[in-house]
Amino acid sequence: MTTSNCLTTLYDAAASAGLLTPAVFGGMSVMVDFRAPDEDVLDGLGISRNYSIRYPVSWLPQLAAGDSLEIASQSYRVREITALGDGTEQRATLTRL
Repeated sequence: MTTSNCLTTLYDAAASAGLLTPAVFGGMSVMVDFRAPDEDVLDGLGISRNYSIRYPVSWLPQLAAGDSLEIASQSYRVREITALGDGTEQRATLTRL
Protein backbone atom coordinates (compact mmCIF):
# COMPACT_ATOMS: atom_id res chain seq x y z
CA MET A 1 0.00 0.00 0.00
CA THR A 2 1.42 3.40 -0.97
CA THR A 3 1.72 6.36 1.39
CA SER A 4 -1.06 8.13 -0.50
CA ASN A 5 -3.40 5.14 -0.10
CA CYS A 6 -2.60 4.88 3.63
CA LEU A 7 -3.29 8.58 4.13
CA THR A 8 -6.57 8.40 2.22
CA THR A 9 -7.62 5.35 4.25
CA LEU A 10 -6.79 7.23 7.47
CA TYR A 11 -8.82 10.28 6.40
CA ASP A 12 -11.73 8.05 5.31
CA ALA A 13 -11.74 6.40 8.76
CA ALA A 14 -11.58 9.80 10.50
CA ALA A 15 -14.50 11.03 8.38
CA SER A 16 -16.54 7.92 9.20
CA ALA A 17 -15.86 8.50 12.90
CA GLY A 18 -17.13 12.09 12.64
CA LEU A 19 -13.71 13.65 13.26
CA LEU A 20 -13.59 15.69 10.04
CA THR A 21 -15.56 18.69 8.81
CA PRO A 22 -17.02 19.17 5.33
CA ALA A 23 -15.49 21.98 3.28
CA VAL A 24 -17.06 23.19 0.04
CA PHE A 25 -14.68 24.21 -2.74
CA GLY A 26 -15.49 24.54 -6.42
CA GLY A 27 -19.00 23.17 -5.90
CA MET A 28 -17.84 19.92 -4.28
CA SER A 29 -17.76 18.92 -0.62
CA VAL A 30 -14.57 17.38 0.80
CA MET A 31 -13.93 16.21 4.36
CA VAL A 32 -11.02 18.07 6.02
CA ASP A 33 -9.33 18.35 9.39
CA PHE A 34 -10.45 21.89 10.33
CA ARG A 35 -8.58 23.70 13.10
CA ALA A 36 -9.39 26.99 14.82
CA PRO A 37 -7.00 26.99 17.81
CA ASP A 38 -6.46 29.85 20.22
CA GLU A 39 -2.81 30.88 20.48
CA ASP A 40 -1.23 33.37 22.88
CA VAL A 41 0.62 36.21 21.17
CA LEU A 42 2.71 39.08 22.51
CA ASP A 43 3.69 37.13 25.66
CA GLY A 44 0.09 36.43 26.60
CA LEU A 45 -1.22 39.97 26.02
CA GLY A 46 -3.51 38.76 23.26
CA ILE A 47 -5.02 35.72 21.61
CA SER A 48 -4.64 34.98 17.93
CA ARG A 49 -7.21 32.92 16.04
CA ASN A 50 -5.47 30.93 13.29
CA TYR A 51 -7.68 28.85 11.03
CA SER A 52 -6.30 25.96 9.00
CA ILE A 53 -7.27 22.73 7.28
CA ARG A 54 -5.33 19.53 6.61
CA TYR A 55 -6.26 17.17 3.79
CA PRO A 56 -4.85 14.64 1.31
CA VAL A 57 -3.57 16.57 -1.71
CA SER A 58 -5.48 14.16 -3.98
CA TRP A 59 -8.78 15.42 -2.49
CA LEU A 60 -8.16 19.12 -3.24
CA PRO A 61 -5.42 19.20 -5.89
CA GLN A 62 -6.54 22.56 -7.34
CA LEU A 63 -6.71 24.47 -4.02
CA ALA A 64 -4.31 27.44 -4.12
CA ALA A 65 -3.51 30.62 -2.21
CA GLY A 66 -6.22 33.21 -2.82
CA ASP A 67 -9.00 30.65 -3.32
CA SER A 68 -12.16 30.81 -1.21
CA LEU A 69 -13.95 27.91 0.45
CA GLU A 70 -16.80 27.41 2.88
CA ILE A 71 -16.70 25.51 6.16
CA ALA A 72 -19.73 25.32 8.48
CA SER A 73 -21.55 28.08 6.53
CA GLN A 74 -18.56 30.43 6.97
CA SER A 75 -16.35 31.67 4.13
CA TYR A 76 -12.55 31.50 4.30
CA ARG A 77 -9.74 32.59 1.98
CA VAL A 78 -6.60 30.47 1.60
CA ARG A 79 -3.53 32.42 2.71
CA GLU A 80 -0.87 29.78 2.24
CA ILE A 81 -0.53 26.09 1.42
CA THR A 82 2.23 23.94 2.90
CA ALA A 83 3.10 20.37 1.88
CA LEU A 84 3.46 18.01 4.86
CA GLY A 85 5.66 14.93 5.12
CA ASP A 86 6.22 13.35 1.72
CA GLY A 87 3.84 15.83 0.02
CA THR A 88 0.72 13.63 -0.03
CA GLU A 89 -0.88 15.78 2.71
CA GLN A 90 -1.21 19.55 2.78
CA ARG A 91 -2.08 22.24 5.30
CA ALA A 92 -3.86 25.40 4.16
CA THR A 93 -3.75 28.43 6.43
CA LEU A 94 -7.03 30.35 6.20
CA THR A 95 -8.42 33.81 6.84
CA ARG A 96 -12.04 34.05 7.95
CA LEU A 97 -14.05 36.39 5.72
